[in-house]
Amino acid sequence: MVLSRPTIYFIRHGETDWNLEGRLQGQKDIPLNDLGRVQAEEAGRRLKDIAPHCEDLAYVASPMRRTRETMEILRAAIGLHPQSYRLDERLIELTFGSWEGMTWKEVRKAEPQLAALRERDKWNYVPPGGGESYAMLTDRIRPVLDYLTRDTVIVAHGGVARAFLAICCGVSSRQAASMDIWQGRVLVIEGRNHRWV
Repeated sequence: MVLSRPTIYFIRHGETDWNLEGRLQGQKDIPLNDLGRVQAEEAGRRLKDIAPHCEDLAYVASPMRRTRETMEILRAAIGLHPQSYRLDERLIELTFGSWEGMTWKEVRKAEPQLAALRERDKWNYVPPGGGESYAMLTDRIRPVLDYLTRDTVIVAHGGVARAFLAICCGVSSRQAASMDIWQGRVLVIEGRNHRWV
């Protein structure tokens, strides 16, 4: 186990129309909307401000379209070749199973008992239809973190950020499952500490 990890500059993908509508995206491949593209550019500018030698960082993204678009826009915004980054399948968002495409309001109306079970333990709850819990996601992404060898920009998803905060910073699973993960900002994880820029 690595005792001290390199610094992680985590960026959640920019907004999509499904984010705007409050729909569960999970592993559905939804593109950025216009605001999402602006947020990606903004994240690039913030990154350049806090990491002036950003050309020396490693860059890794989830293979989803919204994360690749975000990565390519932010790299272009800081003067780097848009496509020069690595994809890692393990960084894909958790899946909400048969709930994907629904809003939470629709989930609570269609399956009130299951929605209530999830509210009681968001971290460990596995949605129906092949869903994935935050605990399962954490097991999937832990190896990504264990093998980072240099300061790295990671563009991924809200669920992945929550799992990172639990693994790297010791945020409790209850707190991590409910944290806001901002679009257009940079979550800097240094050692056991984290801050938003």
